[in-house]
Amino acid sequence: MNYLSAENLTKSYGDRMLFRNLTFGINRGDKVAIVGANGSGKTTLLSILAGAMPPDSGIVSHRKDITIGYLDQQPDLNDAMTVMEVVLAGESAQLDAVRAYEHALLHDDHAALESAMSDMEKLEAWDYEAQIRQILGELGIQDVEQRIGSLSGGQRKRVALARVLIQSPDLLILDEPTNHLDLEAIEYLESFLNTNNGTLLMVSHDRYFLDRVCNQIAEMDNGQLYTYKGNYAYFLEKKDEREMAAASELAKDRNTFRRELEWMRRQPKARGTKAQYRIDAFDELKEKTSGKRSDGELDLNLRTSRLGSKILEVENLSKRFGDKILLDHFNYTFQRMDRVGLIGKNGMGKTTLMNMMTGQIRPDSGKITAGGTVKFGYYTQTELDLPETQRVIDVVQDVAEVMKLANGDTITASQLLSRFLFDRSKQYDYVAKLSGGEKRRLQLLLVLVQNPNFLILDEPTNDLDITTLNVLEDFLLNFSGCVLIVTHDRYFMDRLVDHVFVMEGAGKVRDYPGNYTDYREWRDSQPKNTSQNAKAALASKNQPVTPEVSVSPTTIPMPVVEAKKKLSFKEIKEYETLEKEIESLEQRKTVVIGLLDTGGHHEQLTAWAREIEEIDQAITKKSDRWLELADYI
Repeated sequence: MNYLSAENLTKSYGDRMLFRNLTFGINRGDKVAIVGANGSGKTTLLSILAGAMPPDSGIVSHRKDITIGYLDQQPDLNDAMTVMEVVLAGESAQLDAVRAYEHALLHDDHAALESAMSDMEKLEAWDYEAQIRQILGELGIQDVEQRIGSLSGGQRKRVALARVLIQSPDLLILDEPTNHLDLEAIEYLESFLNTNNGTLLMVSHDRYFLDRVCNQIAEMDNGQLYTYKGNYAYFLEKKDEREMAAASELAKDRNTFRRELEWMRRQPKARGTKAQYRIDAFDELKEKTSGKRSDGELDLNLRTSRLGSKILEVENLSKRFGDKILLDHFNYTFQRMDRVGLIGKNGMGKTTLMNMMTGQIRPDSGKITAGGTVKFGYYTQTELDLPETQRVIDVVQDVAEVMKLANGDTITASQLLSRFLFDRSKQYDYVAKLSGGEKRRLQLLLVLVQNPNFLILDEPTNDLDITTLNVLEDFLLNFSGCVLIVTHDRYFMDRLVDHVFVMEGAGKVRDYPGNYTDYREWRDSQPKNTSQNAKAALASKNQPVTPEVSVSPTTIPMPVVEAKKKLSFKEIKEYETLEKEIESLEQRKTVVIGLLDTGGHHEQLTAWAREIEEIDQAITKKSDRWLELADYI
């Protein structure tokens, strides 16, 4: 059963074409995620499909008997209303019944009250308010009577998300629903959507979320929409196959174009004397082969300042706001190459701790001592306050006109912007014209260009596309300094950190050895009410119960760790050989890709495409073995 269909949608902004003649459909039960590079038009497409924005041309049709719920990136909420009033202002049969009941009570209308009570009974709406409070609580909103005007941007979006979820629409349209949610709230939303039988269309860059919730991925690429039936892992596999086929097809088209160009040049100049169908075909082929692609590779090969032996010492750090204790005598000494994830519910003090480490907030007691060589790079949740009328290149040149790379070379601000996927025309755009993801990418550039050796990243994954995330992950894996990360992207954290600080409330911080998934598995394996069970056991032996003491970081049962293995001489030689073999394979891959671009017979193109696939498999296999050995170097 078709719920939504779009035919021949076209949308542009000025001279920038986002998509042309795009056709798309959603059937009942589909859970579709739209992915793609920043600025490719995902949010615009979602707005058009939800009916919040008109296309330049084309038609969007919704099934008449269905309800649609839409979560915008920037929800428009009434500042004067309370959280509960905003949620109750949504549309659903149950909400209508609750509002009718409240109205009848207020006006002492017995007939209306009797009718409303009957509707409440039929629609099972009596405990609806409790359901609303539960959903709000799971999303981190506890006070339902606070005014919308007093909420942060992230809290406003969570209220808007709760309002959409409580309506239980037939078709749910969500734009970046996991942004501004903590990890537990994301896992609740993941579970909610998985157990909900409704139909879903969303934009998201959260790879775990995509893999576990969606059964269909639609990729926005160069103005086209490519649909894949399957989850995110399946999409990655099929996308690779499509791009390989597209590379082969482009090589053939370029070869044909060269022959046709020669024919066009040989013919008389008067175009009327040539076969018109062939001229038209030539023009179409020219446009096809000369089209510029926008999915270059982000290059983060920037220099890192050298770290000394003393990095950062945190001693007896305490901080509270009113009656709320955020930190209670927290101690930690950062070591070289520390990779720390900072997790905890919203409001636990994660951002406060990072602000204290960078000197923006003073602790109530305790001290933070940084080594003389430490140079912080702080990427905050708050967008940089940049003049909307300033050009992108001027923003970067205000920081530095030339920068040094890791290999010692220098590049200009314009060259660096190109490496961050800002082409020449985009560099001279005004900041106001950038998409949300492009602004975040510019913000990341401005942090890294200062050559920090201690990176503090507060939600760096918000609004960044998956391609940028992958390259940022690779950069951080090879970063020679320290990294402290707050992120709701579980994949990002799992890949990068080797231990986590868990802010548990009441000032307690647990230092767990492992990534986020390791911690979750350990936490879920713990018996419930452990402290009460321990007290009962002690009491049964007539022993005094030792009072709990707040110690930070909290000591936890440590897994048994085997002594670090030493590599044999043969394994050391293998490790060194693998580096050279991987480099050689990369060079061969570059050569073969170049051969594909030159064109050739069908058999040659097929053989080269197959060789590239085999090279990729070999690189993956050898890289895995290299990483395995590298753990013991």
